[in-house]
Amino acid sequence: MKEELMTEVMQQMLPYLDNAQLKQLRQMMEQTLYHYEVTGAEAKPEEDDSNDLVTMFIAAKRIEGCSEKTLKYYQTTIDAMVASLGKNVRHILTEDLRTYLTDYQSKNKSSRVTIDNIRRILSSFFSWLEDEDYIIKSPVRRIHKVKTASNIKETYSDEDLEKMRDNCEELRDLAMIDMLASTGMRVGEMVLLNRDDIDFAERECKVFGKGDKERIVYFDARTKLHLQEYLDSRTDDNLALFVTLRAPHERI
Repeated sequence: MKEELMTEVMQQMLPYLDNAQLKQLRQMMEQTLYHYEVTGAEAKPEEDDSNDLVTMFIAAKRIEGCSEKTLKYYQTTIDAMVASLGKNVRHILTEDLRTYLTDYQSKNKSSRVTIDNIRRILSSFFSWLEDEDYIIKSPVRRIHKVKTASNIKETYSDEDLEKMRDNCEELRDLAMIDMLASTGMRVGEMVLLNRDDIDFAERECKVFGKGDKERIVYFDARTKLHLQEYLDSRTDDNLALFVTLRAPHERI
């Protein structure tokens, strides 16, 4: 009860005191109440505004430019935590979150990468609550980054690439293999390419990655030749570079 009382007083004083003053206030309350037993009368249950705070956080991240896919991931992750703990987010403690992450990993057999992704999202949420003066201190501060193993991804050898090229039956497939091999772009980035993203003179390509971040990649002479042959063979006016890979909702 003492801890709840001190937390409530400090939250009420947030708009008026800086961090040093809040620390001193807490020390004084601890000393003053040390020899007292604090009991409270049955009070009206506190209104839980967790959902409102989560909604405001998502709105803030949307203004910052996060994609709708990212926002949905944030929302789902935070909602799952709130539902599991069953507490107002203002009163969630570090130990609550440690227990939640441990239980989540055990129940879902999640990888360390997944658990650290959840930790990062919760850290962003509680840091925002702290910045906006809804809480005194983020409970995620003392939960450090989860150590993950570095996996070295295997690459295709020159022989493997030649085998794939030999088995191509269409100019499009050959151009795709060369484009991926020479630029190192992701498949998800390649399917978003339009014709005007390609600069044959400079042998470069404009790629839109995660978060709509734009970057330039370069391709070799063989890719240029095969890509030109593929485009010359087409009779359509579609802007997409690889038309048969384009989903209806994708960028054009």
